[in-house]
Amino acid sequence: METRVHGETAYVYTGTHPVDPDRSTWLFVHGAGMDHSVWILQSRYFAFHGQNALAVDLPGHGRSGGEAIDSIEGQADWLAALLDSLGVGSARVVGHSMGSLAALDLAARHPRSIDALVLTGSGFPMPVAEPLLEAARTDDRSAVEMIMNWSLSPRSHLGGNQAPGLWLYGQGERLLEQAAPGVLFTDLSACNAYQAGMERAAEIRCPVHFILGSADMMTPPRAAAKLRGAMTGAATSGVTLPGCGHMVPMERPNEFLDSLIGLSVD
Repeated sequence: METRVHGETAYVYTGTHPVDPDRSTWLFVHGAGMDHSVWILQSRYFAFHGQNALAVDLPGHGRSGGEAIDSIEGQADWLAALLDSLGVGSARVVGHSMGSLAALDLAARHPRSIDALVLTGSGFPMPVAEPLLEAARTDDRSAVEMIMNWSLSPRSHLGGNQAPGLWLYGQGERLLEQAAPGVLFTDLSACNAYQAGMERAAEIRCPVHFILGSADMMTPPRAAAKLRGAMTGAATSGVTLPGCGHMVPMERPNEFLDSLIGLSVD
């Protein structure tokens, strides 16, 4: 479905179901250069089990209009405005990588909008290597190659996609290649520049669940542990999937969904 946020078209995948403000809601936020399609399994499951599933395309991504937002704080404010536009009072927010920082900032600064947080491929700080930033700055294809080489676990490079017939590396490549010029650089720069992670973590009061990959080289589990340790005002939990890389929702969609179902109270 499409809605309007800040005067621009915003695309939200809902599993073909209308949004019902009386139902509980899951909000899924993708990572840098990606779109709603990384959440297909998880969003469809909840949409077909009586809950609202909102897998967004952030501005400038996928089917949403506007320009990519150049700060994590700006992305969080846009997500709050999106929920308002849909008449959704609050949601459980699931964020991957860059989306996890936006979800964190959203939960801290717009607490009325958030019932719980699920952070995956997450950690703080989230620095971006200069060669990757420079390649993204010039829209050089090596940026896509670096992200895929560093994001997938060794096992996922070889195959083993839980969705039969699909190749994870190629799937990720095609998705990143579809990003409009400059979008990947804007996203990576927002991650690199975000400074408020520990402060925001200390402000969180809703439950937080981490779903991590033990082989994540982009945001190693130790980076998530540091962030979790700062959440002194929140109940936290977590699971680390052995042998999984940074692309957790894509590499282990079944285990990821199982973990979300375990959090669901509906």
